[in-house]
Amino acid sequence: MGKNEFELIEMFPTSAEEIFDAWLSSEGHSLMTGSPAEVIGRTGGTFSAWDGYIWGTTLEMDRPRRILQAWRTSEFPEASPDSQVEIMLEKVNDGTKLTLRHSIIPEGQVEGYKQGWMDFYFKPMRKYFGK
Repeated sequence: MGKNEFELIEMFPTSAEEIFDAWLSSEGHSLMTGSPAEVIGRTGGTFSAWDGYIWGTTLEMDRPRRILQAWRTSEFPEASPDSQVEIMLEKVNDGTKLTLRHSIIPEGQVEGYKQGWMDFYFKPMRKYFGK
């Protein structure tokens, strides 16, 4: 991993299909994060989450294994390229292993996004999928 990227791994007690479908639907994304999201769940579809703080486009998808998105926030310098978020889902004995790779992050913002994924995605997702 380079210095402007990171990888996080989290386990969820649900199927890869459930996570994949929730990530790529407005209703599912809103429910699993606890914040309204608008998601057009197809390749080339746009999304925005957390009151417009995050937005981007789904570049590739392979249900239920992989999602690749161009991703940015309102904190990105205007000249910065979109970062990339890749979500890989793998069936394990008691659920799904989610591996998130976030790359091409603007200088100095890596730690903030690493913490953000844990606080604003993984923590509410654990609660939501743990039902």
